[in-house]
Amino acid sequence: MREADLDAFVADLARGAFTIDVREWDGYRAGHVPGTRSVPLPALGGALGDLPGDRTVYVICAGGTRSARAAGHLTALGMDAVSVAGGTGGRAATGRPPVPGEAVHTA
Repeated sequence: MREADLDAFVADLARGAFTIDVREWDGYRAGHVPGTRSVPLPALGGALGDLPGDRTVYVICAGGTRSARAAGHLTALGMDAVSVAGGTGGRAATGRPPVPGEAVHTA
């Protein structure tokens, strides 16, 4: 399982990186990275068909633990998945606050 630092993630996100947020929907609604899709970790198995198989999938959570677990699972299934180090909390600490709003569900 690969891990991206926040600077690499932000750069790839600006280029349209496909990103899923594996926190529960209430956490996502409270504040998420713009452009991410909500796929709570328990729903990941049901969302596999909605994830691109031909490009990198960035996985983010609040701090990095759940995203590392999810990215490891996706990698084991043959996907190119990358966990975002530090998660939404780390991103916010760099001056990039999360945005609140309704979940864009992938699953």
